[in-house]
Amino acid sequence: MAEKKRTIIPIGPYHPLQEEPEFFLLGVEGEKVVDIEWKTGYNHRGIERIAETKSYDQVTFLVERVCGICSTSHPIAYCNAMEDLAGIEIPERAKYIRSIIAELERIHSHLLWVGLAGHFLGYNTVWMWSWKYREPVLDIMEAISGNRQNYAMLKIGGVRRDIEESDIPKILKMVEKLVPNLDLLTGAITDDPVLHVRLKGVGILTKEEARNYGATGPTARASGLPFDARRDSPYAAYDLVDWKVITRQEGDVFAKVVVRLLEMYESVKIIKECLMRLRKVKTEIAIKVEEIPPGEGIGHPEAPRGEVFHYIRSDGTNRPVRHKIRAPSFCNVPTFRATVIGETISDATIILAAVDPCYCCTERMAVVDKRTGKKEMNGFDLIRLSQEKTKDLRRKMLGK
Repeated sequence: MAEKKRTIIPIGPYHPLQEEPEFFLLGVEGEKVVDIEWKTGYNHRGIERIAETKSYDQVTFLVERVCGICSTSHPIAYCNAMEDLAGIEIPERAKYIRSIIAELERIHSHLLWVGLAGHFLGYNTVWMWSWKYREPVLDIMEAISGNRQNYAMLKIGGVRRDIEESDIPKILKMVEKLVPNLDLLTGAITDDPVLHVRLKGVGILTKEEARNYGATGPTARASGLPFDARRDSPYAAYDLVDWKVITRQEGDVFAKVVVRLLEMYESVKIIKECLMRLRKVKTEIAIKVEEIPPGEGIGHPEAPRGEVFHYIRSDGTNRPVRHKIRAPSFCNVPTFRATVIGETISDATIILAAVDPCYCCTERMAVVDKRTGKKEMNGFDLIRLSQEKTKDLRRKMLGK
């Protein structure tokens, strides 16, 4: 039997599956992925350096722009770091409001991911459902903050806007309407035999590998690591309300789907309890911060993709001397090496998507024959291969 020739498939550096411009070189023999090389550093926006030129209050708005989907996770991390540095305890009412905003964002982020994962698999109905159910969540965000994205709710010492008593019944009603929609979506996905065959046993990240790579968020919890900064290092109101950490043991793509689906139910529980407690807590929504002393502080809340880390160093002036940011994808994307080697090309797209890297919104993927320089496939072709595999499995299972 002739030895299979190795082909190199470049993915990136720009592609909508990836958090920022990243470059993956897949080594493929036939349909099997046998090697991967990862390169990064294509889009350095200099946010950490810019932060050192802004006042502390201005930095809050700057870090909202680190990620368009997680536009409150970074401000929470930053404010937690500043409050740690200055020894500030925020009012109880502000804690509940921060948790409400963070959990609404978690739901909209997970719904966005579930929809795109459905598209990559050829389940465009799941895509449309997920994004339809996401709209009311963004409507709630707009009702609370005035914005569907970049909510500008956070400030050092608390929050900028209150949730009025008159708005609570309306928000509660909108949140409660999410549950039957989540039931329908969860049932459609977890009861589909084709998706079980398509996703179970695919892209497995073992518990040991997840620990060794320092995986975080749903990526780690789907591999049996019960890490969640909301419980392990409580902030906002997470130690004041009842909820649980969702884990699975399988570590495959299906487990990552299930973790995100079930986490949305926990988010609904957190939001409802926080809203009810707001009716009883009549504190201020922020304390006045006169100055920031010299020192260091850290903030590491649980973003939808996992733990996000901010470090701040102050010299006593009105701006940071050093601001260090680590997003969860920094830890999760490298796990791609452990999960994709040994899998087929048609699974590579959904395996990478399973860690939920952020989107660059610019398609720049191509498969090129290195000997001739001829472009053979682009990013849409790889998504097509993934969708075709789903169709083939469905035909086989239905006997058609």
